[in-house]
Amino acid sequence: MELGSFAEIAGGLDHPEGVAIGPDGRLYAGGEAGQIYAIGGDGEVQQLASTGGFIYGITVDGNGNVYACDFGRTEVTRITPAGEVRTYSTGTADRPLRVPNFSAFDDAGFLYVTDSGGWGEDDGAVFRVSPDGETVVWSDAVPRFPNGCGLTADGDALLVIESHGRCVTRVPIADDGSPGAPDPFVELPGSQPDGLALAADGTMIVGCYRPDRIYLIPPNGTPEILAEDPDGVVLNQPTNVAFIGDGLDRLAVASLGGWSLMAADVGVAGLPLRAPKL
Repeated sequence: MELGSFAEIAGGLDHPEGVAIGPDGRLYAGGEAGQIYAIGGDGEVQQLASTGGFIYGITVDGNGNVYACDFGRTEVTRITPAGEVRTYSTGTADRPLRVPNFSAFDDAGFLYVTDSGGWGEDDGAVFRVSPDGETVVWSDAVPRFPNGCGLTADGDALLVIESHGRCVTRVPIADDGSPGAPDPFVELPGSQPDGLALAADGTMIVGCYRPDRIYLIPPNGTPEILAEDPDGVVLNQPTNVAFIGDGLDRLAVASLGGWSLMAADVGVAGLPLRAPKL
C-alpha cells in the first residue's frame, strides 16, 4: 500500500514504541522518558503520568489500568486511570526482569511478559504474572530476544516475535496454563520484527524496527510487505501496531524513531484484545 494511505492521528509524542486501545476507545502510548499518554478520537493528547523510566510495550485492562513494560525501571509498571504509578512485577527473586518489552493478557487475567535479554545473547524468556501479582518464568524456550506477543483467537497459544531469530514462534498453552514446545510460525529474514497484531480472520500484521517495514502475513500464507518507508519519514522504526476504531478497522502504528502515531485502513479488521477487569 502507498505511504500516503497513512495519516497522523496524534503528534508531539516522545518516541512512542507501544500503542494500545483501551476500553474507553482512547489510545494509549508511552514515551522514552516514562510518559504515559492517552489520546482521544480527536487526536488530543493527555499525559496521564510519568514513571521516570523508558516505556516499551503498552497493555490496557478492562478497567483502564495501563501496564507498561518499563525498560528504565526494569519492571512492569501499572498506571491507574487517575495516574497513580505502582510496580506490578519485577520478575522473580531468582530471575529479575532485565528488558521487559511487551505483554498480553489471557481471559483469566494472567499477563504474559516478554523479557528480551541481551541482543545476540539469546537469553530471553517469557514471564507470567497472575492477577495478584505472583510472577513465574513461564518459558525460556523462546530466547532469541522475545519481543511483541499476543494470544491466538481461541487462546490456545502465545505468538511471540523473536527479534534476533527474525521470526514469529508459536508457544502452545496447555489447559493448566503451562507452555508446550515452541513451533516455528513464520520466518522474516532480513528484518528485525518487533510488534504484532492479529486480525479477526487470522491475518497477522508485524511492525519492524529494521528496516522501516510492516508485514502482512495471511493465515497459513507467505509474508507480504504491506508498507515500507526507505526514507523513514512516515514509518520511522514502526515497532508496535494495534487495530483501532469502533470496528477495529484501522491499524495504528507507533514509530519509535519519530514523534507521532500513524494509522491507515489495511483491509482487515482486528481481533479484539483480551482486557480482563482487574
